[in-house]
Amino acid sequence: MSDAEARPVAEMSFEEAMAELEQVVGSLEAGEVPLDRSIALYARGAELKARCEAELKRAEARVEQITTDAGGAPTGTTPFEG
Repeated sequence: MSDAEARPVAEMSFEEAMAELEQVVGSLEAGEVPLDRSIALYARGAELKARCEAELKRAEARVEQITTDAGGAPTGTTPFEG
């Protein structure tokens, strides 16, 4: 297990998780890793994907908190509860 894989996914930023997910996908697509390693990579990839999805949903919720006037212009923000 590499140093990157030893780091808990929950501690990663979106960008860090996405970068590692891209590496995992690349390794799996290359097909040059043993079966056991492929399974471990797949599990790590699923965990990274879930982290990215959660961070995107959180960001989306924050963006939705932006309020607009009748013309569609931003008028301020509403505090995000989450």
